Amino acid sequence: MNLPDSPRINPSILAADFVNMQAELARIATADFVHVDVMDNHFVPNLTFGPQMVERIQATSPIPLDVHLMISDPDRWAPGYAELGAASVTFHLEAATEPVALARRLRSIGARAGVAIKPGTAGEELYDIMGEFDQILVMTVEPGFGGQGFMPATMPKLRALRDEAARRGSDVWLQVDGGISDATIEQAARAGADTFVAGSAVYGADDVEAAVTRLRELAGKASLEA
Repeated sequence: MNLPDSPRINPSILAADFVNMQAELARIATADFVHVDVMDNHFVPNLTFGPQMVERIQATSPIPLDVHLMISDPDRWAPGYAELGAASVTFHLEAATEPVALARRLRSIGARAGVAIKPGTAGEELYDIMGEFDQILVMTVEPGFGGQGFMPATMPKLRALRDEAARRGSDVWLQVDGGISDATIEQAARAGADTFVAGSAVYGADDVEAAVTRLRELAGKASLEA
């Protein structure tokens, strides 16, 4: 797979029309990945969809899948999403028992291994193991629901992770998810993010393709200014 250069825009289908999913996927064909939020109503207080729906999305999506597992016991369930063909599978550090072993398992199947942390989880918990991951997702809202407001207080953690990655010579992607829009993406890019999940900012736009392009341009410009 030819992976896109940063900045990467990954629209979240949590903001899409689930009844017309194939058409909604076609609308974001110029984006880099489709961000698929899997929630189990246990790790987070919301329920979305599971492997069967992800399998159908995988079969119809024009772009690769970036699966974000907001579920309990990812050690057991995450490899199954990699086996479905997802390009990237991200699980939560707070939910995993053996995060390093799980990352290695995901990579062995052929997926990029991602790890996510909630706003209240310290980035330092990932410093010594960041080399095991292809992507670190810094949640910029509390996970569980779309449409929440961006939390600027998460930016120092993001910047510290970027600095630590540079110190270690790591090329790990730094993703942000939650409240990303025209008004916030530059702030996140200046703090070190290179991969951006946007739901309402894309699917709520009159012109979805133009929204993706605009977000990518804003992030690219801000990252050069950082």
